[in-house]
Amino acid sequence: MTPLTFLAAVTGQADGRHSAKVTDWTDRIGWIVGLALVVVLVYWLMRQGWQWRRTLQGGLPELPRTPQEAGEPLRTLDGRYHGSTTAGQWLDRIVAHGLGVRSMVRLTLTEQGLDVDRAGAPGFFVPVAALRGARLDKGIAGKVLTEGGLLVITWQHGGTLIDSGFRSEHAAEHPAWVEDVNRLSGDRAITFTSTRQHDKEGAQ
Repeated sequence: MTPLTFLAAVTGQADGRHSAKVTDWTDRIGWIVGLALVVVLVYWLMRQGWQWRRTLQGGLPELPRTPQEAGEPLRTLDGRYHGSTTAGQWLDRIVAHGLGVRSMVRLTLTEQGLDVDRAGAPGFFVPVAALRGARLDKGIAGKVLTEGGLLVITWQHGGTLIDSGFRSEHAAEHPAWVEDVNRLSGDRAITFTSTRQHDKEGAQ
């Protein structure tokens, strides 16, 4: 092999390695751009879904605010608000009036109703006449926890029955909350078996 032939071979190998590196980086950039487009598309579809739900739920009245005199607290709870759905339909999320926003929460139960004070999201008040009972569950609005790890309170707003899911910082508090909310709900309380609702006194 002459010196010129050897130099040409070495140069060719170097060019080949250089070209391969350029090709690899081009492929990687293509994958990154493609992945970014998929993420943007998924986010856009989720946003459109929320807007569509908000439009469908436009008939839901504004949420009641806590009265100045709400009465003496029977129970308080600090924890998380995991969302609201149509009662008995754990995936049918309600997003109108900020009900779809997960947040930290402080619940206060009085003889007048339930005060829901949320951090970074609109709070609301459920008058005692609107309470429809409570239960322990494991999932709501796409959020799944351990069995009995979720406190679900059912209430009526306008003509809509709503399930709202909460988890206390101390889950051992949940059963006492179920008992007290059901007591305040009285004969209006509704129990759920799977996704079918039954009034305590029978179907109405």
